[in-house]
Amino acid sequence: MELDSVILSRMLTSTTLAFHIIFATIGVGVPIMISIAEFMGIKRNDPHYTLLARRWARGFTITVAVGVVTGTAIGLQLSMLWPAFMQVAGQVIALPLFLETFAFFFEAIFLGIYLYTWDRFKNKWIHWLLTIPVMIGSSASALFITTVNAFMNTPQGFELSDGKAINIDPIAAMLNPATPTKVFHVLTTAYLTSALILAGITAFTILKKKGSEYHRKALRLTMVSALIFAFATALAGDLSAKFLAEYQPEKLAAAEWHFDTEKNADLIVFGTLDENNEVHNEIRLPGFLSFLAGSSFDHEVIGLNETPEDERPPLWIHYLFDGMVSIGFFSIFISGLFILFWKWKKRNEWNKPLLWGIVASGPLAMLAIEFGWIYAEVGRQPWILRGYMKVADASTKADGVGLTFMMFVALYILLGILCVVVLIKMFKDKPAEAELEQRFPERTK
Repeated sequence: MELDSVILSRMLTSTTLAFHIIFATIGVGVPIMISIAEFMGIKRNDPHYTLLARRWARGFTITVAVGVVTGTAIGLQLSMLWPAFMQVAGQVIALPLFLETFAFFFEAIFLGIYLYTWDRFKNKWIHWLLTIPVMIGSSASALFITTVNAFMNTPQGFELSDGKAINIDPIAAMLNPATPTKVFHVLTTAYLTSALILAGITAFTILKKKGSEYHRKALRLTMVSALIFAFATALAGDLSAKFLAEYQPEKLAAAEWHFDTEKNADLIVFGTLDENNEVHNEIRLPGFLSFLAGSSFDHEVIGLNETPEDERPPLWIHYLFDGMVSIGFFSIFISGLFILFWKWKKRNEWNKPLLWGIVASGPLAMLAIEFGWIYAEVGRQPWILRGYMKVADASTKADGVGLTFMMFVALYILLGILCVVVLIKMFKDKPAEAELEQRFPERTK
């Protein structure tokens, strides 16, 4: 593969997005968990949950700081690497880009107030209320930036004349057909992944024989939340499949290796593809692709052969789709099994195999996020603005992208190492039990 400016621009943008999505996901999901924990601490007058909120908020600030750097890099790269795209679409998507920035500052202001007003209010509910604007800001930030991505998949709200966007309607551009399902899917997966990451950290602590009542309550809270968010994610995935069947049939067809238009289409799970596009070693679920696409086994699903060859997504996205869905089902299974064992008194929810499964669920959930975003972006190929502009026409032609790529990779490695080191040092020397005794001595005697 020749590393021309187009390939290098795609590599740099992909690397930035893959790194940023880790912190963006945590930034959207963790505020929900902080709010739930503090709510339960006040409602039950239980210092364990209150301490959970304090410690999660402390670690959250570090991930927010890294997310700011990577988010800024994405904004820079849009103009630097994709000038033709920004020239056409920049005015159309300027509103959600501005609103995303506004939502972030809205969140940051109230997060600062929240962090510095612990124990300042006689009425504890006033402090908890500060979590609401933080949650609104973080989720709104995800909403607005997701509308930009949705616009790239189903562009509307403008007309193209001589390479320039005219008759611009920014509200119509934001409220494009892809927006509802994409926003719903992004939010639910962020909530689910954050809950499972927090659960995985807690389960690992328990396995190291360092668990206490604090950790047991934390694991129960995160796993109940994970099960709720997992079902919401499954609903979002179902709605997303139906959206693709109607608006981006080539993406769904490529993901499912569905070549011929037909009713009662089979759902293909796993498998391999030969040079003649013949599927082998697959698990085939008769009629389920039609049911997934249209809630009926008789629904007609458009095949990939209906799309011109030069406009077809790469077929390897099938494996991303399978991985994403498999991890989603695993999330439902592991959280449901933990709750079943917890409520079924004859079973032990603290057994090692189950706890190791919970530990694995955190990284797997983040991997599913990566799979999902790669599928969303690569599944749109060769378009950067579907139906209007291809990636090859949108990229910069300037030299020096390779050097820039290496510099940003070095930056991300440094940021990743610093983030992990700071988080470890933040909590390693101050275990939860010691902090609980220090802050609530009357409740630990």
